[in-house]
Amino acid sequence: MLTFCGPAFGQIRSEENLLGQMNVITTAVPFLTITPDARAAAMGDVGVATTPDAASIHWNPGKLSFIKEDGGVSMSAAPWLRQLVPDVWLYYLSGYKKVGLKKRSAVSGSLRYFTLGDIQFTDNQGNPLGSDEPKEFAFDGSYSTMLSDNLSVGVAIRFINSRLTSGTFNGVDIRPGLSGSGDIGIYWKDEDIKIGDRKYNYALGLALTNMGSKMTYTNDAERDFIPINMRIGTFWETQIDEYNRIGIAVDFNKLMVPSPQPVYAKDTLGNDIVDKDGNRQIENWETSDQPVVAGMFNSFYDAPAGFREELKEYTTSIGLEYWYADEFAFRTGYFRESDTKGGRNYMTLGIGLRYQVFGLDVAYLRPFAQRHPLENTLRFSLSFNIDEFKNQNATGQ
Repeated sequence: MLTFCGPAFGQIRSEENLLGQMNVITTAVPFLTITPDARAAAMGDVGVATTPDAASIHWNPGKLSFIKEDGGVSMSAAPWLRQLVPDVWLYYLSGYKKVGLKKRSAVSGSLRYFTLGDIQFTDNQGNPLGSDEPKEFAFDGSYSTMLSDNLSVGVAIRFINSRLTSGTFNGVDIRPGLSGSGDIGIYWKDEDIKIGDRKYNYALGLALTNMGSKMTYTNDAERDFIPINMRIGTFWETQIDEYNRIGIAVDFNKLMVPSPQPVYAKDTLGNDIVDKDGNRQIENWETSDQPVVAGMFNSFYDAPAGFREELKEYTTSIGLEYWYADEFAFRTGYFRESDTKGGRNYMTLGIGLRYQVFGLDVAYLRPFAQRHPLENTLRFSLSFNIDEFKNQNATGQ
């Protein structure tokens, strides 16, 4: 008993010490995880199970076959990290078209462009080395089809280009990072659920996104994971009366990327350095270099502090959407991330307007922390309903 209890006690103490440590999972091209459209942004970054729209390729390609309109286009823009820098922008263009027998399938595409503004480079002594304007972009294409009246599945492929800088720095040749990835999404909905006298639309969604190769910016064999991601969520919606409709969505999100592991400090004899409580001192954190598929599976149980830390790697998004006469929308939401995994905690607000063939959505983000880099973030989306445009032309309006 003493033989087994001793190591168990030491492991518990070690996990207790690690549980409160800051251990953020970082990846290459994090711009792929930024919410591009204002509708989802106003609802706390939910989107895997909400009603489909032109930006659904980002959230869940499986949703698009259930979209009601025949085709549409959406354009979005957002100034990013405006509290830190003045010229960082994210632009997003997406569109879709219903295809196939009885229009039970849909194709979609999108282009995401991220510019980091003008950056001044210096050497270790602070001497100027010139300036550059880093740019990143990703181009997607997707196909979605209905497997039944309630279930659909979709797949997407993506090309990623990340040009942070170019040239030679400290003898190292810098080149654009290139990668390819794929998504798969499943969407299930039921519009005939009754609770009491009220009818509800209910949906579930699951999406695995950015499953692809690692990225490097040099000739070095060491490569970084891209943000492979899993999102699962649900959406409830009900028609209150002839004019009023309300929906509530909840998403859970996890990066399927290995957790950084602690590197413990050693003394000159190679022994662990411990504090007065017997906990080993952490010198730094090291990112795993395991293969992509192994890293995806191991990410569910590799947190250094065990299961409790693993739970902290999930973020939670809650969103509410209210529509009046399908013309005006009010939205709000909440996003939460553990303090040891990045600490993003904020509320969101937004509105939406629909007039004939056009739609406008605006989102506002307000962190709970003071002087946060995301403070007062605004996002704008303009959508165009091709189906409604054709109808108006046919009637001469």
